[in-house]
Amino acid sequence: MELPAALNEKHRRQADDFRNRLVKMARHYRRWPTRQQTDCFRLYDRDIPNIPLAIDRYGDCLHIAVYEKPDAESTPRRETWLAFLTQLAGETLGTPPENIFVKRRRRQLEASQYERQGEQRRELVVTESGLKFLVNLSDYLDTGLFLDHRVTRSLVRAEAAGTRFLNLFAYTGAFTVYAAAGGAAATTTVDLSNTYLAWAERNLQLNRMDGPQHRRVRDDARKFLEYHPPRPSYDLAVVDPPTFSRSKKLEYDWDIQRDHVDLLNRLLRLMTPRGVVYFSTNFRRFKLQTDELRGAEAREISRQTVPPDFRERRIHRCWRLVKT
Repeated sequence: MELPAALNEKHRRQADDFRNRLVKMARHYRRWPTRQQTDCFRLYDRDIPNIPLAIDRYGDCLHIAVYEKPDAESTPRRETWLAFLTQLAGETLGTPPENIFVKRRRRQLEASQYERQGEQRRELVVTESGLKFLVNLSDYLDTGLFLDHRVTRSLVRAEAAGTRFLNLFAYTGAFTVYAAAGGAAATTTVDLSNTYLAWAERNLQLNRMDGPQHRRVRDDARKFLEYHPPRPSYDLAVVDPPTFSRSKKLEYDWDIQRDHVDLLNRLLRLMTPRGVVYFSTNFRRFKLQTDELRGAEAREISRQTVPPDFRERRIHRCWRLVKT
């Protein structure tokens, strides 16, 4: 592939390293999807410092995230370089341009990542651990399935048999699907967005799990807990909130560092004895205030939950809380 005239020999060396890395990872994961019953995974994770891309494969498509600094300037040369890398990734991995989707990620308030950014509706059903999920590759910054929580979802499935499961900040309900697949007696999926609750329902339907025992509730997670009858109601729960949120639907903002103790204590009141809560965040400076949690043992399991295809091991942090 010919290097554009605007680029130099340094770019050529980096492009060669990038191509070689993609070839190596494609070879490494050639048989992995079949063994894992998974066709969505990370191929490249900012492995080369000067090529800050994350490339995920979803079926026959590539989803490429370009990580940019907040003050990064968009120059013609930089745009040429990014376009060249995108084309190079497609050619190396055998993916036509119409199946490549590029998003730009800047450090910003988390609320924006859930906002619709387009109307192309390039939707695709993918498989993860034998379960089916609908993803939208074109219209949002994220696709509808956070691949970094594949292992966490499997932990939930392993503990779900016979439980009453609660999914707060549920997004598109992937954790709910796993809990249902693991034999949960009942699930409750809570999110403030009708769009994402409808998406969660479609994910359940894809897996033939859309019975009346799977309840969906449109509500703010804090308000749901505040007005919930004060009795032990759940055996297993997942809390995966945004770092920050400023919603026009609410009269207050959400800040995970400031608000997590109150939220978790409200949740713990509704958990049965020895009930399990999986709590996660991607806020790197987060500190869990364990001394302020009432009636729970907390153990960080982040090293266990980050999948092996994510070379960025700080993609999230995760704790397992047990009600005492």
